[in-house]
Amino acid sequence: MASPLAFKPLLGLVLWPLASLVDGPLAAWRRLWAYARLRAALPGVEPSVVVLGMPELHGTRRIGLGRELYLYPGLYLETQEAGRIDIGHGVVMSRGAHVVAFDQVSIGDGSMIGEYASLRDANHRHGEGMNLRHSGHEARPIRIGRNVWIGRGAVVLAGVEIGDGAVVGANAVVTRSVAAGQTVVGVPARPLPSRSAAAGEQA
Repeated sequence: MASPLAFKPLLGLVLWPLASLVDGPLAAWRRLWAYARLRAALPGVEPSVVVLGMPELHGTRRIGLGRELYLYPGLYLETQEAGRIDIGHGVVMSRGAHVVAFDQVSIGDGSMIGEYASLRDANHRHGEGMNLRHSGHEARPIRIGRNVWIGRGAVVLAGVEIGDGAVVGANAVVTRSVAAGQTVVGVPARPLPSRSAAAGEQA
C-alpha cells in the first residue's frame, strides 16, 4: 500500500487554492474570537485592540488595557493579592511575554515588549528553615515609561523604573532603574556608553 507521503505533492497542488481562499477569512475570525474571549474576561477592552491569541490570565485579573494594543499569542498576565497590571495605549506585547504583578506593573504608551520578556514585581521570601513555596512574596512596583523597547528574553525585576525612550537589550537582566533614553545590556544590565562619549574616546 502506498504511503500517504506519496500523495503529498498532488494533495498540496489540489488544496493550495482552497487554503489561499480560506486562510485569510479564518485568520480574521480567529482574531475576532480571541478579542471576544478577552473582552468577556476583561470587560471594557477597546475595539481597537488587536488580539492574535487569547492571553493566559491568572489571579485577580486586575488588568487595565489601553487603546490600539497589539497582543501576540502566548501572552501571560498574572495579578495576585493587591497587584495590578496597567498597559498604556499603542503598546505591542510580543509572543510569550510574561507580566506578573503582586504590587503594580505599568507599561507606558507606545512601548514594545519583546518575545518571551519577563516583568515580575515580586520575589519569594527565602531563608533558612523557610518553605519557599509558602514563604510569601516581597513586591515593589515596576514602571516602564513611554516608547520603551524591551528586547527578546529580557528580564525586568522588582522595583525597577525604566525611563521614556530607553532600550533594554535582548536577554538583559534589569536589576536597577534605567534613565530616560538610556540603552542597557547584559547580566546584570549596564548602560552602553553614549555616542558622544564613545566619539570622545576615539578622538
